[in-house]
This record gives sequence, structure tokens and C-alpha cells, in this order.
Amino acid sequence: MQRIRFLFCLMFLFSSLTILQANDVAQNIAKIKQVQKEGQGNLTASKAVQQLSQSDASALIPILSSFEGANPLAVNWLRGAFEAIAARAIQQKKLPVKNLEEFVLDTSRNPRARRLAYETLIKVDPAAADRIIPGMINDTSVTLRRDAVQRLINEAKNLEKSGKKDQAKKVYQQALSGATDSDQVKNIVKPLRSLGEKIDLQKHFGFLSEWMIVGPFDNREKKGYDTVYAPEEKLDFAAALEGKEGKVNWKSVNTKDDYGIFDVAKSISPYKGAVMYCAADFHSPQKQSLEIRLGTPNAWKIWVNGKLLFARNEYHRGMVLDQYSVPVTVQPGKNVILLKLCQNEQDDSWAQRYQFQLRIAHPSGTGVQSQKPQSTTQLSP
Repeated sequence: MQRIRFLFCLMFLFSSLTILQANDVAQNIAKIKQVQKEGQGNLTASKAVQQLSQSDASALIPILSSFEGANPLAVNWLRGAFEAIAARAIQQKKLPVKNLEEFVLDTSRNPRARRLAYETLIKVDPAAADRIIPGMINDTSVTLRRDAVQRLINEAKNLEKSGKKDQAKKVYQQALSGATDSDQVKNIVKPLRSLGEKIDLQKHFGFLSEWMIVGPFDNREKKGYDTVYAPEEKLDFAAALEGKEGKVNWKSVNTKDDYGIFDVAKSISPYKGAVMYCAADFHSPQKQSLEIRLGTPNAWKIWVNGKLLFARNEYHRGMVLDQYSVPVTVQPGKNVILLKLCQNEQDDSWAQRYQFQLRIAHPSGTGVQSQKPQSTTQLSP
């Protein structure tokens, strides 16, 4: 009986200590997540990180879970605590490998946390890469998907070198299905085209290539950015509008560029101190949460179905693929996208670009195609 009581007391004590540690972990995490980039909460967070770093391996998954909703500064502090605990757990051979792998495979988790879990896991179980990465070709994590794509690229190259061109072609195509980074896409498309494949990159990325465009409107002294011109009030593609240089009409334009770039300066005119409006349809089979991904060196505003989504009053920052990502909820059927593109009056050689590229994508970065062939006659208010 005394032995049973002793064992019961030990179990109670162990359970109490476990609860206390879990509470301490949760409290320290909460303090760390309150830190702000202006320096607010730094002292409290610093002490919390020191305490959290002394926790045992049971704190690893709660820390990873806390990445969700944390600001970038807090994530860096949490990562530091995680790495300190993980290093100690690896040394003591107490790393919870099963839990980490389950976390990596859970696509609902924060992508940065999943990547950290994966990098920690393969330190003690290198074979995990072969189990996990091949299944990540369409993963929500950009970095994990990139690894999966790269494995396929490497495999395809080896097949091509050994003369197995048909097999190489199939593997390259599989790699392309998950590729969103432009460097990897180029490394896939070039050999595929050399193997005789026709690749539609606009379709792959989800670029909108057919537009209605009107302008120029006045943007001298940058006043046009905040000026509400007629297209912002009502889209009437048959109307003649009062522009900067007289009456202007909507016209149909398109781009054949692989990366969906439409160059206003080259295709229409190198306007300075000007505003152009561009409109396109996107058809969706159902209501869904997507992203509009825009690249442009010009100031801009964007509306979907008459609702202003985002704006950026900044000129000549350069232009790259997916420069801006704007969340959007598209409705079933036709969705009308309106882009206001502003060019200032700078006459420097590096300030002449007046262009944009716009695509529709899942949050993971994979392109989404309009479900109905675009036509200028389909555009309407």
C-alpha cells in the first residue's frame, strides 16, 4: 500500500510539473509575441526567450505552432528559442522526430514553421527528405515545393543525359506543374522546348494577357494618382472620355510576352505625367480566395468588381515577378479587374519604363487560369 501511495505521489508530482512547464511555455510564448518592431516589449521578450530556451523538447511543437499570427520580429525570437531547445534535444537524443514529421506534413501550419521543423528533422533523420519532399510538388510552402521541384529537375537532367528523352520530358513536365520561381521555370522550359514541347508560360503562371486600355489622363505633378477619373466611377467601354490630350477611347490590347508584360510605352506611347486605366475579366467557377500578383515600376491602384483592393503611390522601384501580392475573393462567374497605372514626369533614362504584368494565383503561388476564354466583348461594367 505504501509503495502504491509513493508511486501515486510521483505520478501526481510529474503531472503537476508537466502542467507547470506547459503553462510557463505558453506564458513565455505570449510575451514574445507581444514584441513590436519599434522596440516595445523587447526587455520582456528577451527574458521570456531566455526562460523558454531552457524548456525541454516538449516545448518544440508549441513554439512552432505559435509562429501563426506572430510578427516577423517575434518569429525570429521564437526561432532562436526553438533552435536552442532542439540543439539540446538532439544532443540528448530526445528530439520528437515523429511529432516534427507530422508537423511538416500538416499543410494548415505556418510555412516558415514547417520549414524549420523539416530542417531540424533531417539533422537526425536524413532519410526523411526522401519520404517527405517528393510529395511536396504542389505544397503550400514555397520553400518545400521548391525543393520538390528541384529534385525533379535534377532527375530529368540525368535522364536527358542518359538519352532517355521521353522519360526526361515527362519528369520536366511534372516539375513545371509545381514550379513558380522564375529561375526554376526557366531551367525547365528551356530543355522542354529543346525537346520539342510547346510551353504556354502565360497559362502556367495565370497571367492576364488581354486588356481594355484607355488614356492618357493627367498626372502632371503627380496629381492624377488621387484624381478620380471617369473609369473609376463607371466602366463604359463604348464611351469617349475626356483625357489629358483630348477625347480618348477604350481600345483592346494584348501581350504575347511569356511573362505577361504589357509595355504601354512601346505598344501605345511613352507618355509622361500620365494615367492609363487597364481592365480585364477573370472568370471563376466558384467563390474562392486567391491573390492578384502584380509587377510594375509605376504607381498604381487596383479594383475588383468596383472595390478598391490596394494602392501604391511609388515610382521607379524596378519591376520583378510577383512584386506585389494582393489577396482577393473572387465571385462565381465574371470578375472585372481595373488597374490604374501612373507614370510621372521624370526624364532620366532609368525612369522611362511604363509597363505591368498581372497574374492570378493561389496563395501558394501556383497560377490560376480564367475559366472562360477572354474576349474584349465580354468586358462590361
